[in-house]
Amino acid sequence: MAETESTEASNLAIVSLYSNYLRNRIRSFYPFHPSNLLRYLSKLAAPFRSIHHRQCIPLPLPSNYRDSSMIIKESRVHGVLEDILEHVLLNLHSIEKNLQFWQSKSEKSDARKAYFMVFERGPRACIDETAKLFRGGNAAQGSLVQNLCQSASVYIHERVTVLSSLRYSLATFLAQFYVEVDKIGEELVKDPQNKLPPLLVKLNYMFSTLEGSIGHLHAERQTDSSVDGSYSIPLLFEKLPEMNQEDSQWTDCEIRDAINSLYQNLEKLDSYISVLVTKHRKPRKITQYWIRYTCGAIGLSAFSIWLLQHSSLMGSSDLDNWVQKAKDSTVGFYTDHVEQPILSIKDDLFETFRKQSIMDPAELELTSDKLHRMLLAFSERAKGQKFPENASDQEMLEIVMSKYEKEIRHPIQNLIGGELVEALLIQIQKLKLDIETAMLELDQILRANEINFAILAALPAFILSLLLIMLVRAWLKQDKKAEGRGRVARIQRRLVVIEVEKRIMQYQNFVEQGSEKDAQCMFGLVLYSLNSLYYSVKKHAEDSGEWHCLREDLMDLARPGLQTGYKLTVTSRLKRDYDCIVPMLRRR
Repeated sequence: MAETESTEASNLAIVSLYSNYLRNRIRSFYPFHPSNLLRYLSKLAAPFRSIHHRQCIPLPLPSNYRDSSMIIKESRVHGVLEDILEHVLLNLHSIEKNLQFWQSKSEKSDARKAYFMVFERGPRACIDETAKLFRGGNAAQGSLVQNLCQSASVYIHERVTVLSSLRYSLATFLAQFYVEVDKIGEELVKDPQNKLPPLLVKLNYMFSTLEGSIGHLHAERQTDSSVDGSYSIPLLFEKLPEMNQEDSQWTDCEIRDAINSLYQNLEKLDSYISVLVTKHRKPRKITQYWIRYTCGAIGLSAFSIWLLQHSSLMGSSDLDNWVQKAKDSTVGFYTDHVEQPILSIKDDLFETFRKQSIMDPAELELTSDKLHRMLLAFSERAKGQKFPENASDQEMLEIVMSKYEKEIRHPIQNLIGGELVEALLIQIQKLKLDIETAMLELDQILRANEINFAILAALPAFILSLLLIMLVRAWLKQDKKAEGRGRVARIQRRLVVIEVEKRIMQYQNFVEQGSEKDAQCMFGLVLYSLNSLYYSVKKHAEDSGEWHCLREDLMDLARPGLQTGYKLTVTSRLKRDYDCIVPMLRRR
């Protein structure tokens, strides 16, 4: 009996497989079938979707789930859950970055909104809006401007409304999914075969709910929409195949079909969200600044024409002469401010003894020895005692000056029969020694000034090199928003932590007010902000050795069951204690 049932199940699976294959082949011959149109539009929208694989925040599974990872991977549970989490977070990221742009525009003044409508939506929009103003030339100027401001407000408000609704639905779906995985995470690790069917049924119900919320939004957009090129594309998620959904013991074929239907739903969700977000996306940079780019292109074209007129192609030698002058100037600058100063510094530092000095140190030493002998002989005669050879010149010079003061009182008498002449000669020898010492010091000063002059000559080249190094360093060390290493990146990471803290407090307010749907949406946005922080801070935390503790804190913030007070304490610790978020020098 059991063999007959397994054979029938296998036959049904084969029939279902071939029927789906034939249905898809027949459907491919109709290019305007809704599913084919959806796939075509999703390909058109592919350039606007994020294709960069981001590291998502981990699933709320037990810490020892790696011991059972082989069981989980065999049943494809872990892979399905990670793919759902990653796809939803990527779609939320695409919605959030466009929504932030439109929200910033909605906060501008009416004049800035009107300027955006005319000058920041491309040349076609500029021509259309200008034509509307000229066609309404009979009306008052104030009413025309007022109508333009009102049109801009409606245009921006519609996109804010659509993207906010999309974010609300996806954030709610993300919160429901995360809470459901958190509820059965431990049991799913221990017994994946029995816990998988109820989880698949729950996911199927969540996709159905998401289809209702997004489909309702799309129906509203079709009735009254100012978005150009609105296509009526139904969002029909795959339902679970006909099977006993209450029975926890599913066959492998049934589990495989259910997982395949989930992946098809993910693909449809990605395609639908990308098409809808593409129609409400923010203008690209080239569209917003098309006037600057146009002026730059015109200026470049004019410069190119002017350059062509002075080139040899038009029979002019001006360009060749300018190039030669620039080359000569560059070579001259290099020679005067780089090569010659470096050679001068090298000569002054390494060839000092090859140059002829103003004063020879040996001659200075000889003058000093002569003065010492003269002082020694005079002091011995004046005192009538023997002085040591190493007697101080200053002491003996005091004896000479004392004797000189006595002798100078009777200059004529002492000039002939006294020691006045010898005292004068000693002073002349001392003066000679002082002059030679000063000349030697002057020689050293001149040598030092030669090095200073060479350094000053090389200063322009040094400044240019320093500026070039700073530009290259800034280019290599770009702040990639919160993922970078500079000051701006750290500010962005702190702002993400502040955003997490604010959303946790808003979530608690919704819970206290009894607004379950709003609380689920806010918890989904908390998860999105935590995922952004997780992605941006991981590499820096690994480099600083803080990743293990920081990862545990981020997982605590993502757990649905923890109290809000504890989560706020964790966010305060993030802003205070982690060097990858707040540098050590900035702490107090």
